[in-house]
Amino acid sequence: MGIEIGGLLGLIILVADVWAIVKTVGSSASTGGKVFWIVLIIILPVLGLIIWLVAGPRPVKGTL
Repeated sequence: MGIEIGGLLGLIILVADVWAIVKTVGSSASTGGKVFWIVLIIILPVLGLIIWLVAGPRPVKGTL
């Protein structure tokens, strides 16, 4: 049963990381800032996602 839970947790982290990367690409941050955040999320999937949630770039005004 541990393998199924670990696999599900990994899938959830993957989906959250992809979502964070998509939101970063659509943000108003500079190109260098976007690259920094994307690399951080890819290299440190869990910690990078948490840091991104706290301090990451905000979306462009007027979009969802």
